Amino acid sequence: MFENGKALLDAVKKRGGFDLYLLDVIMPEMNGIQSGLKLRELGAGGEIIYLTSSKDYAVDSYYTNAFFYLLKPVERKVLFSVLDKAAEKLNRRRREKIVIKTSEGQRCILLDQILLAERKGHSVQYYCTEETVNSLTFQSTFREVMTPLLADRRFYLCGVSLVCNLQRISAITGQNVVLDNGISFTVPRRGAAALKAAWGGYWLTEGER
Repeated sequence: MFENGKALLDAVKKRGGFDLYLLDVIMPEMNGIQSGLKLRELGAGGEIIYLTSSKDYAVDSYYTNAFFYLLKPVERKVLFSVLDKAAEKLNRRRREKIVIKTSEGQRCILLDQILLAERKGHSVQYYCTEETVNSLTFQSTFREVMTPLLADRRFYLCGVSLVCNLQRISAITGQNVVLDNGISFTVPRRGAAALKAAWGGYWLTEGER
């Protein structure tokens, strides 16, 4: 438990993020929405559930990629149901993976760890949270190779040679896209608006899944 948003952020900076955050919205100095945005800036990918007495911040909570927004007083049954859904989502995410053929043999990579997949000649470079993995060369199209990733709604084809994880995007400004770990890349002008719409649509519907 933390008395305020600053104390929580200090702890995350020291020990890393948590899997799940239960945040109030109306707090002194730094409210829950501001705290949530700071968490995302630090790269915290845990699920955020807001519990508050005010409806006024419901729309703002989407900018923090919140999992759910609950109004006080919260019924015990409703709270536990939301917590179960959040835990189910976390567990499902941890299990999902793809197999990548590399020069060192097959590698199993968790989807949650993949930030970007980019075509490099006739191979694919996977930018992950802890490492970069290079695939063997392929003969088919990039889109066909990306079929396992694109089957998951977290991933979006940004152009002819790039797939990104919508869940790891922290900001889109014009054609520039910034991920929650600081990596940035540029998308074609025609594709920027579509990517932004896909990113917003992902979070608007994520809480319902």
